[in-house]
Amino acid sequence: MAKYQCMCGWIYDEDKGEPSQNIPPGTKFEDLPDDFRCPQCGLGKNAFTKLE
Repeated sequence: MAKYQCMCGWIYDEDKGEPSQNIPPGTKFEDLPDDFRCPQCGLGKNAFTKLE
């Protein structure tokens, strides 16, 4: 599974999901709701880049 980093530095880890937004572990980034926001800064999905 992949990790995606927001411009603010916060990382979404597909293995962990995001419990604060009821996103279960194993949820792929592309499957996140369109209104997903970074829990740290509030930016949308377009502010994230995939970590290699």
